[in-house]
Amino acid sequence: MAPSSFVHLHCQSEYSVKNSLIRVPKLIKRVKELGMNSVALTDDFSLFSAIKFYQKSIALGVKPILGANLSLTSKSGRYDVILLCQNHQGYLNLSEIISKGFLGQQSFEGPSINEQELFSHNEGLIMISKAIDSDISQLLLANELKLAEKKALNWKSIFGNRYYMAAQRTDRVDDEQQLHLTVDLGLALDIPVVATNDVQFLYKNDYQAHEARICIAEGGLLDDARRLRRFTESQFLKSADEMLKLFADFPSLLINTVEISKRCNLHFELFEKNYLPVFPTPQGLSIAQYFKEESEKGLRERIKGLSVDEELYFKRLDFELSVILEMNFPGYFLIVSDFIRWAKENGIPVGPGRGSGAGSLVAWALSITNVDPIEHELLFERFLNPERVSMPDFDIDFCTDRRDEVIAYVASKYGSDKVSQIITYGTMAAKGVVRDVGRVLGHNYGFCDTISKLIPNDLGITLEKALEDSPELKSRYDSEESVTTLVDFSKELEGLIRNVGTHAGGVVISPSKISDFCPVYKGPNEEDVVVSQFDKDDVEAVGLVKFDFLGLSNLTVIDKTVKIIEQKGLSNKSIDIDKLKLNDSEVFKLLQRCDTTGVFQLESDGMRGYLKKLQADCFEDIVAMLALYRPGPLDAGMVDDYIDVKHGARVKYPHPMLEEILRPTNGIFLYQEQVMKSAQVMAGYSLGGADLLRRAMGKKKPEEMAKQRQVFVDGAAKKEIKEKKANEIFDLIDTFSGYGFNKSHSVAYAYISYQTAWLKTHFPAPFMAAVLSGVMDDTDRIAFTISECKKIGLKIFPPNICQSDYEFSITDNKSILYGLGAIKGVGEAFVKAMMDEREKNGVYQDIFDFCLRIERRYINRRTIEALIYSGAFDVFGVDRVTLISTYPSATKQAEQRQNDFSRGQAGLFSDVESHIDYEKKYINGVYLTFKKMLMFEKSVMGYYLHRHPTDEYKADLRSIVCTLPHKIVFRNNRKVRVLALISEIEYRNTQQGSMARIVIEDNTRKINAVLFTKAMSANSDRLVLDEVVVVTGKVRKDFRDQWQVVVERIEPVEKEQTKYAKFLHLSLDDSQQLNYINLAELIKKFPGKCPVMIQYRSKKASARFPLESKYCVTIKRELLDKLEQLIGQENCKIQY
Repeated sequence: MAPSSFVHLHCQSEYSVKNSLIRVPKLIKRVKELGMNSVALTDDFSLFSAIKFYQKSIALGVKPILGANLSLTSKSGRYDVILLCQNHQGYLNLSEIISKGFLGQQSFEGPSINEQELFSHNEGLIMISKAIDSDISQLLLANELKLAEKKALNWKSIFGNRYYMAAQRTDRVDDEQQLHLTVDLGLALDIPVVATNDVQFLYKNDYQAHEARICIAEGGLLDDARRLRRFTESQFLKSADEMLKLFADFPSLLINTVEISKRCNLHFELFEKNYLPVFPTPQGLSIAQYFKEESEKGLRERIKGLSVDEELYFKRLDFELSVILEMNFPGYFLIVSDFIRWAKENGIPVGPGRGSGAGSLVAWALSITNVDPIEHELLFERFLNPERVSMPDFDIDFCTDRRDEVIAYVASKYGSDKVSQIITYGTMAAKGVVRDVGRVLGHNYGFCDTISKLIPNDLGITLEKALEDSPELKSRYDSEESVTTLVDFSKELEGLIRNVGTHAGGVVISPSKISDFCPVYKGPNEEDVVVSQFDKDDVEAVGLVKFDFLGLSNLTVIDKTVKIIEQKGLSNKSIDIDKLKLNDSEVFKLLQRCDTTGVFQLESDGMRGYLKKLQADCFEDIVAMLALYRPGPLDAGMVDDYIDVKHGARVKYPHPMLEEILRPTNGIFLYQEQVMKSAQVMAGYSLGGADLLRRAMGKKKPEEMAKQRQVFVDGAAKKEIKEKKANEIFDLIDTFSGYGFNKSHSVAYAYISYQTAWLKTHFPAPFMAAVLSGVMDDTDRIAFTISECKKIGLKIFPPNICQSDYEFSITDNKSILYGLGAIKGVGEAFVKAMMDEREKNGVYQDIFDFCLRIERRYINRRTIEALIYSGAFDVFGVDRVTLISTYPSATKQAEQRQNDFSRGQAGLFSDVESHIDYEKKYINGVYLTFKKMLMFEKSVMGYYLHRHPTDEYKADLRSIVCTLPHKIVFRNNRKVRVLALISEIEYRNTQQGSMARIVIEDNTRKINAVLFTKAMSANSDRLVLDEVVVVTGKVRKDFRDQWQVVVERIEPVEKEQTKYAKFLHLSLDDSQQLNYINLAELIKKFPGKCPVMIQYRSKKASARFPLESKYCVTIKRELLDKLEQLIGQENCKIQY
């Protein structure tokens, strides 16, 4: 059979999201292998992969037919049709139809359109009534032949000869009946019928994996006999011969597919033109004139009062303007400048710049960036190359909290139908797909989680790589059939698209509605945003221009800090963060002592290590460190070279002509701009040509590199540089170009680093409060940041219902007040209501007053208990156990009082005195041990704030010969005995046997510790999470050069207490006579060898005597807790 005798017109890809295993590139490749020269892609209600499908098809010489499987609604119900694009008009109509479906009201079944919308947008589209799920098929199978005929004639009247009906043989129950009924109807009404196969996977043996994908999407189990099976193993990509054999009795159905293929001739013009909205200009001014005027006016404003060479600045401005106007990009600059100006006018923090755009003087003049490119020797050609026309790309950082306001402004200015965010696709990654597949195979969660955790936590890890890198995973894969099946199934699904999302910052603005270029997508929820159906690469391919509105949390921190400073009156003048002097010695002292928690880009442990070596003392050092702290320069030793020269090492320049270029970076090629300047100085390149050289070196294409080498050598010869030396320098530049960083980006981000460091230096409490408010959802980061605050001498006040706000706040420049929003179970709406009431009627007097004054719709059991356990009510001077027992009656009493007011009496809080006009009866609660109380506190705080489980043993440390983690002196092979809490445990299997990595801590420090095989075997039963133990071992450095404790022995604290105790000392008096019998019985329950000494006091006399030996005890935590409950903590002591 000839290759062109059949065309698949109904194929779906992974971009249908819930079904299909087909990757687009593999589809095209398989079509080519089968000798077919055309194929249609008809994903469910989307054109997500349209451009990728088109490009791959054209590249392999396969004709692409673009379409979609759409759901329609009518009075009689919901059904599906296939629409194929004949031409560009058909594509525009399909794009519009799909967009309408997502922008309209979506049902639980997904988006749909009504028939009228299809009637109105049918031009350029071929319609195929599907073999199943179409209106015609449903009517035929229901024996509604007359209605089916009427409906088919209606479609024919609308689409004319562009209307077809489909039949298929995929081993479904109704396939054969539907086929014959459809063929008969087609003959009767002169409507052609086509053969389809509803392709969901490429090969027949992919069926089970596809069923697993369906189960993942629908939440079913693969072996569930009750599960509805909507697909069959026949829905693979059949060859033309296989389809001929299948439809040997109806060959015309195959011929009709070829006829449709001939009629579909959609062509995209990709990467040929950029489309921007028209920027409004004042009447009488062209966009070029307005752009030039605004740039010149802005530059004059920028340099006013500065000691600079104005002629130099305006000469640079004229050059940049000429390039931008020549490339026809003034509209782009004005659009970006406009929304940045609006953001600043509305108090929304904007970053100083990002990427190569900071190298543009025009951008600085228009306030797009806040970096003077001449002051920092930045190159415009790195951003816009006069010798290579490419779209400029400004990435703009906004305050995270208010970024969406800027996007909303843009939508209101240009029209909401012309603005959208950009789609992204989430895929089935290695760990996730193992859990998903395990579930549908019926494995329990524990099994799936265990196998998933054997996969290394490496970025981009695949299952194939995991089997190489994880010996235990490989061992279980080879020896356990269930694991083999799980991993093999997972491999087939790994990497498939699982869901759609929204790009972190990408926004497109088009000159007409977005659907004129691509369809839009919107989730079913009201809060879901509209996104393009093409991803960032494909929107640019069709000519839409992407603007990046990025959220940077550090800008939010800066903004909050400045506002706190102003609110508290900590500065006698307003702070303009963009006009700080860059030579504040106190800032550099902060960097030199590595106090960089919260400082942008400078807070990682690795960065702190290099800052300590560097001892930065100028802004250029910050710029350099941001560029150096990357894998390439780190691996090449460039950081160490930079630091060594900083501290006096001699520099050897490759050539005297390069000295001026390399001197600012201590003799190393650090910035891409240096590569460009070197080519200009040594070989006579223009800066535009030098940028082309830089790009060529980055791509390493042999032909282009050979060409550039010759240009470089020839240019160097004109400067009397010998060929051998020129080649050496070319090779050197080539080597370091791979490490070169964009200086414009480094300078722009160094501004934020400096600004955050400046705020921390001069206003530590406001700054750290803002940092903490930015991480309130991450208790680990809160715990770490709190400990860092304590290290720099800041006082942390615990939650206080009478003072705390939702976010962290301050009392002065050295004290931070805990934010209630960081407590688990405490919501923002409640805190706002509580703060409003406190502001209106004063601080709360007690728990009864609090319950009465807060409306019951804001308060619940979880919230009150979280506040009590966190210590927020400690201000009332009532212990937490009593508060927990009392609050139910307090809330009930308050609810009754509120009901009384709501039944027509005066306003709820009209008389403040009435707040306390009811019975206050506290209820004593069940005794809670110190450990139990802290466990409750940790459950709502996420960590231990002021008190720690190790605090209970501080008085015992010297006697049991232990130290706390924060007191350890780190020296290699030093023997230590540490009393600490085990806060993390991670078990590992190695070729030598089992081992464990643990984290031990006190209230100040966390330390890593490791138990190798021998120690693991001896101590495994004592590895208990959240237990305080005594760890004996040696201090050594691990493979990351970090200190750790190599554990030899772990012992319970009580065992060590018993070992060193002389006796247990109990203090009694007359008031405790009723407890004597209980005391004796309690002591007998813990028999041992430790004597008990009684200190008895009465009004008349006192005595000290030991109990007889039968009352000797074994010291256990349980015994001590019960003694404290019985006679009081102060009356029970271990005497060493």
